[in-house]
Amino acid sequence: MKPWNRFEQFFKHKQLRLFEKLFGYRQLTPDEVDYALIQRILIVRQHDQLGDFLLSSPVFKAVRGRFPQAHITVVTRKYTAAVAEANEYIDAVIPFYEHGGDWTWQALRRVLSLFRNKSDLVIVLNTVSHSLTSDLIGRWAARRYVLGSEHRQFQGTSRNFFYNLIAPYRQEEVHQSQRNLDIVGYLGIESDDLQEHMRLRPEEITWAQAHLSRLGWQPQRPLIAIHPGAGKAANRWPAENFAAAANQLAQENNTQIYLTWGSREGELGERLKSALSVPAMSSQHPDIRRVAALVSQAQLFLCNDTGVMHVGAAVGTPLVAIFGPTDPELWKPWGNAFVAVRAGDHLSASVTVEAVVSEGKKLLSKKN
Repeated sequence: MKPWNRFEQFFKHKQLRLFEKLFGYRQLTPDEVDYALIQRILIVRQHDQLGDFLLSSPVFKAVRGRFPQAHITVVTRKYTAAVAEANEYIDAVIPFYEHGGDWTWQALRRVLSLFRNKSDLVIVLNTVSHSLTSDLIGRWAARRYVLGSEHRQFQGTSRNFFYNLIAPYRQEEVHQSQRNLDIVGYLGIESDDLQEHMRLRPEEITWAQAHLSRLGWQPQRPLIAIHPGAGKAANRWPAENFAAAANQLAQENNTQIYLTWGSREGELGERLKSALSVPAMSSQHPDIRRVAALVSQAQLFLCNDTGVMHVGAAVGTPLVAIFGPTDPELWKPWGNAFVAVRAGDHLSASVTVEAVVSEGKKLLSKKN
């Protein structure tokens, strides 16, 4: 565990009860908020994973719709900052680094600027986990209002006292994008658009098209992109199954195949390539924006339940995702163009090739 994480865990369990007594906000109701004073907004999501961040992206659109003239800043983890870049609903993205060695004086100054140029409204999206760091950033950066969920209360405290606007937590299970929107919904900031969003720059799309062309891409033929990896072993469908699905879809639909995988998934990618009986293009990119641009050119994306699944959905590529332990009703990207396939025993390996091919054909037929 990193030194800051150790300190955070110690502080959570040993000191927060005292802090609540000394520094706890007086709780406000939405009727006490002066919305005309909200000119600067800070959204904090510097904790959780890539998919969790993209599932919260509908909040950015909703907040912009309610405050079209406000300056909106988002604080992210270092490796999720890239997917927030160029977002038309955000004015600034500030990464918060986990490792001390990653901090530069310029990066530190950007974070400190949040505390000098305080925000009228801070929104802490604590849906999947509750980060003390996020709460502290929110508290120190707030001029007036700090909004967060009543859920995931710290042990030993009576409420989430870093917030003066505490959104109620609905007990029934809901999609994670809705869970994020529920927080801002407390202030009447509402949206029925739950789809994840990542905006690509025109030059990134041009690069992807040129890169695929160098690999042999024929734009007049449908392209299927495949990413066989996942951070959790339980979420990985066998590489041989991906190959079998690709073989069948390519032969029956005259499609081209493009493969990509993570920097630590070379062996997995090579297994997939060797099991294919049809030609395939492949390349590996550590830059998530380049991966997104490449996947955006496909008519279909086959993948596991992992962060790249959310990236594909966020750039609008129809996809079939293999789900295992995780409930797709709560975590699948929102929308009919994004299909989850799950076996009755909730094991990724139990999903059949036939099921994936069937759903892939349906999505391809809609694109043609």
